[in-house]
Amino acid sequence: MNIRPFRHIERRKSRKIKVGDVFVGGDAPITVQTMTNTLTTDVDATLEQIFKSVEAGADIIRISCPDKDSTKALKKIVEVSPVPIVADIHFHYLRAIEAADAGAACLRINPGNIGDINKVREVIASAKQNGTSIRIGVNAGSLEKDILEKYGEPTPDALVDSALKHIKILHEHDFYEYKVSVKASDVFLSVAAYAKLAQIEDCPLHIGITEAGSLRSGTVKSSIGLGNLLWSGIGDTIRVSLSADPEEEVRVGYEMLKSLGLRRRGVTVISCPSCARQQFDVIKTVQEVEERLQHITQSITVSIIGCVVNGPGEAKETDIGLTGGGKGTHQIYVNGITDHIIKNENVADYIVKFVESKIADLN
Repeated sequence: MNIRPFRHIERRKSRKIKVGDVFVGGDAPITVQTMTNTLTTDVDATLEQIFKSVEAGADIIRISCPDKDSTKALKKIVEVSPVPIVADIHFHYLRAIEAADAGAACLRINPGNIGDINKVREVIASAKQNGTSIRIGVNAGSLEKDILEKYGEPTPDALVDSALKHIKILHEHDFYEYKVSVKASDVFLSVAAYAKLAQIEDCPLHIGITEAGSLRSGTVKSSIGLGNLLWSGIGDTIRVSLSADPEEEVRVGYEMLKSLGLRRRGVTVISCPSCARQQFDVIKTVQEVEERLQHITQSITVSIIGCVVNGPGEAKETDIGLTGGGKGTHQIYVNGITDHIIKNENVADYIVKFVESKIADLN
């Protein structure tokens, strides 16, 4: 297919670790994560969210384990899940040990609320025994008391100091299968903390803007923060934290990576905003095409332009192009070359079927 050439972003060099059977860091693709929001004890509902997220492209999925019943349910979930599961642990170190025993591929522990050093040591020992990796998840909203007393408030230095403190503990116990996040809901704070940590440490970095907001506002906020980091080569695995269904986080994550040429999956639609020159309802067409082609996993670019002002030029750069013409006729392009004309067709329906037929030919 006539894929647009990738823009070259030189990624920060990091160590490579394994989360289950998925590599993170080094030369591995940047992985996309999400987190279920069902009760973990509701195994069926949790698995349903996992399957939907995997269908959207999730590489790794995180599940909260707030109590013993949740870690019991985790074992059943891990046995069925098609992707590695990260156990999200807060407040009680025993949940981390139980989760590792239950088969979690990774433990996400928050240094600010996991407990004293002896408890952290027990978690590390369990992770070693079970072949489980660890994510040190520093969060501006739950920094350790001594860190806050030292800095007065969450600052980039405070987040990095917390991370380095716990990295040191892992090193003291000869444990290197870890990744780190230094998240905040403030974009500037997050970006500054990640940039500072990236210069000090060579571990994989899990990047995100925590509690980013709703689907629209959270996508904008995350795109500014994560886009800045990714453009700088920082980030080995990402999660877009949205008040939305988990699969939406995955879709937004892939759109970010696709826009920077860092990873491609599914259909990329290039479309105009529409104006009085449009020869068909562009907005409605694009919405329908994107919705109906969500099942496509192969990388393919489609341009949908309402008139001939920019249509032919955009079509030259995409696999399939549609440009609105006059008198109900529209031009179809394949690999940048004029292919045929359609007339009086349902434009969205035609493009969907045409794309699906091209994908079928490839398979």
